[in-house]
Amino acid sequence: MELPILSLKNLRIEVAEKVLVEEISFDLFPGKCLAIVGESGSGKTLSCLTLLQLNPLSFQYPSGVIIKEGQWNPNSSVIREWRGKKIGMIFQEPMSALNPAMRVGEQITEALVYHLHLSQSEARQRVIALLNEVQIPSPETAIDKYPHEMSGGQRQRVMIAMAISCEPEILLADEPTTALDVSVQQAVLDLLRKIQLDRQMAMIFVSHDLAVVKSVADDIIVMQRGLVIEQGDAQSVIENPQQDYTKGLLNCRPHGKSKLYYLPTLQNPFGQDARPETVVGESLLQVKAITKKFGDFVAVSEVSFDLFQGETLGLIGESGCGKSTLSRMLMGLIPITSGEVFWQQNPWLSSNRGMKKSERRRVQMVFQDPFSSLNPKIKVGEQIMEPMRVHGIGGSEKERFQKALQWMEKVGMPDPEESLNKYPHAFSGGQRQRIVIARALAAEPQYIICDESVAALDVSVQAQVLNLLNQLKAELGLTFLFISHDLHVVRYMCDRVMIMQKGKIVESGETEEVFSDPKHPYSQSLLSK
Repeated sequence: MELPILSLKNLRIEVAEKVLVEEISFDLFPGKCLAIVGESGSGKTLSCLTLLQLNPLSFQYPSGVIIKEGQWNPNSSVIREWRGKKIGMIFQEPMSALNPAMRVGEQITEALVYHLHLSQSEARQRVIALLNEVQIPSPETAIDKYPHEMSGGQRQRVMIAMAISCEPEILLADEPTTALDVSVQQAVLDLLRKIQLDRQMAMIFVSHDLAVVKSVADDIIVMQRGLVIEQGDAQSVIENPQQDYTKGLLNCRPHGKSKLYYLPTLQNPFGQDARPETVVGESLLQVKAITKKFGDFVAVSEVSFDLFQGETLGLIGESGCGKSTLSRMLMGLIPITSGEVFWQQNPWLSSNRGMKKSERRRVQMVFQDPFSSLNPKIKVGEQIMEPMRVHGIGGSEKERFQKALQWMEKVGMPDPEESLNKYPHAFSGGQRQRIVIARALAAEPQYIICDESVAALDVSVQAQVLNLLNQLKAELGLTFLFISHDLHVVRYMCDRVMIMQKGKIVESGETEEVFSDPKHPYSQSLLSK
């Protein structure tokens, strides 16, 4: 019988007498992948970071041993000797994990010089070989680039190259594909699996999405609030889950042709209501051949479309195709180079005309990262009332406070009055996104742009936010431009969809028609992922 390369036995993590992880145990085998799945705060990342002793110093470990060529507890300094050399780690956000002031080659070279004692010239050749292995184009040139000069997928590949540079026996991958496009996500998953099998490494893959780990995991651990609630081989856990929580994680994610108007959540595992037929009104926004250039680079090229009252129009495409640039032009945040935008057939935006203050309240945006789009130094109530003051909504501060309270209730915030007096850091990711939606609604807009607004959320929280958007659409008659790289979410949410490639709309039409029978070669490639 094959022996494990590492065993973790009965690990318990506490801080200030609060239990964060309750006695988790697992074995890692060469060439095998263990996936740890759960919502934010379930303890999955904390358990992995313990293997590298990267948790805060205030954390305590009342129980737990790590067995690898001997036995020690998590408080032992022995673990430090294994960082990078024996255990490599791929962090969730490569732009945060990479040093923006250092070339990527220098960052990979550091570990090679420290652990393997290579010379600078030897290390450079090794880095070029690693960049080639992780399929970064022109590695001889890429080695001298800074992180900001690379795409998100390329930065994640640099992180993989760094993690495997010293030939570790174990690879920890912490949400390595969360914010990546579907095509890039699958390419990174395939690459990780290939490298792991080629090198016969043991891998721990941390994720909040069971559907993502399906293609890489041999075994799965499901965690909830620090407890392991289900554990077994991947096929059994995914195809025949035993616990309601595991079933909920599987059902929360939109599935292709879902007929439910409200997705299942962990609180309501069945969803509800057949999808009502969308009542589409007149053309609200008319976009005529708008283009955006940055110097000689054309980011958006002659894009034209109509947005109709009461619909959800989807916009999908890979990173760098121009989706966010287009949304920012439609918000009036960046100027249009050429072309025009009309509001109900009246001039609204062009290269010579910006958005007037009285017009700005017509459109609001829900950004991808709710924490970055909220001011951490201002209470939530003030941030929701600010657009009311700007646009003259409400006759007094008392009236505006009451309106803010109503919006907080509308988006389903618990204890709305108490929440208005808190700062953003006091809320979870899903709650912050609800606050951002409440702030957008405070201006009483006619349409809302959702720019990757659920990309970074757990699947269970994502389902709650998508249900909320559909509820608001039905109750308030809102119109949405919905930008996402998640094809399942777009298919579920949108009445029509546009597919963007290299700044151009290459295909558009009714969502089911485009997904079922795409015409353009790029659409066919993208939708086959």
